[in-house]
Amino acid sequence: MQDLLTQATALEELQRVTENLRDYYGVNHVVYHWVNSVGERFGCGTYTTEWVDRYVEKDYLHIDPVIIGCFQRFDPVNWKQLDWSSKAARSFLKEASDYGVGSQGFTIPVRGPNGQFALFTMTNTCSDEEWAEFIETNQRDLLLVAHTFNKKALAFEEGVFNASTPQLSPRELSAMTLLAKGRSRAQAADEMSISEHTLRVYIEAARHKLGAMNTTHAVARALAMGLIVM
Repeated sequence: MQDLLTQATALEELQRVTENLRDYYGVNHVVYHWVNSVGERFGCGTYTTEWVDRYVEKDYLHIDPVIIGCFQRFDPVNWKQLDWSSKAARSFLKEASDYGVGSQGFTIPVRGPNGQFALFTMTNTCSDEEWAEFIETNQRDLLLVAHTFNKKALAFEEGVFNASTPQLSPRELSAMTLLAKGRSRAQAADEMSISEHTLRVYIEAARHKLGAMNTTHAVARALAMGLIVM
């Protein structure tokens, strides 16, 4: 698995690494999520598009016990150690489970330069005993993977920001702007008088030009580069 990471040459390849890690360890999901020094939030991983869209739509970033519980920590966290006692947290956990996230989780906080903060997470569906054994067996390797993952992402990020500003077409800019304003894909397609399939083409084109790992990252990068004016 380390070889897959060290051989990655672009941000989008990290998405494939999360899929390979999921299959290698036999877990439900593998996710890498960060906040960089200029406030961009993005990540890559194997959560379903439906869950990612729901998470963003409901702004769960501000109530997610994993984000809140890990922000001030430096040590790996078994989700059972976190505070899930509030009604909002329990509701969030149930919804996450309904979307296939899994009943167990293990998150490794990673700190980078200039305020960069990242989380590397694995989730699964199994008993507490099985999960505790999994963590004990794999924790050392996962710590190494998490930090290597972050090191790679930082290197790619630096390369993108040192590159010239990409040129998006008017349609690509329109698509990114509507998404930045909180429109759903269906709403954005309707406002642009195009099909959702055509919208996806514009979004993917913009994502590749921006060197982004996913749509959320593409929107954040377009904002950070001043391509979108809100």
